[in-house]
Parts: sequence; structure tokens; C-alpha cells
Amino acid sequence: QVQLVESGGGLVQAGESLRLSCAASGSFFSIRDMSWYRQAPGKQRELVASISRGGPTTYADAVKGRFTISRDNAKNTVDLQMNSLKSEDTAVYYCYAVGRLFNMRTYDYWGQGTQVTVSS
Repeated sequence: QVQLVESGGGLVQAGESLRLSCAASGSFFSIRDMSWYRQAPGKQRELVASISRGGPTTYADAVKGRFTISRDNAKNTVDLQMNSLKSEDTAVYYCYAVGRLFNMRTYDYWGQGTQVTVSS
């Protein structure tokens, strides 16, 4: 019922910036939290940043001060501005959304992922 489509990944050099975007579509009542996770080869998926509908944000310690998450509730989109990228930021980045369907049941969905590669 909910589709999440990410865009904006790519290959950059260390110190450069990238902006990831995720758009939610489908049949749902609301989106409560929107988040970005990442998974590097051989590692577990980890939270990068999260933003609630009201605006409060959470960041992983590794990205604080470099990444900024934002959302547009009217457009059902969430962005991740990534500055001062490091080689250790290389991973597949996934969009994740939690909310309610029209039947008031809670849902959670993942996007398909977008590759971010930072060369040193």
C-alpha cells in the first residue's frame, strides 16, 4: 500500500556532498516517522537519521554535524543532505517510513535502496 522511492545516490570523492531524496506514495492515512538507514558490505543495517512528523530529529553519532534530514509533509518526502562525506559513509542507503493506513493499522515500509560510494 505504500511505496518508497529513493533517488540521489552516486559516486563522490571524500569531502564532497550528496543529497538523497525519498518520496512516499500509495494509499495511507499518515506518515509518522521517516528515516534513513544504511548498510555497508558485511555490516548490519544502521540508523542514520530520523525525523518525526512534528519535526524532532535523531542522528547517529557518526553523522552528527555533517548530515541533515528534512521532510515535506505536504509532499510526503524526506531528504538527507550529506556533507563532508567520508569513505566510511559508503553504503546502500534505505528510506524507511512508519505510519497508519486508512484502517488505522500501523505500517512500516522500506525503499529499495540507493548506493552511495565515497572514494578517498
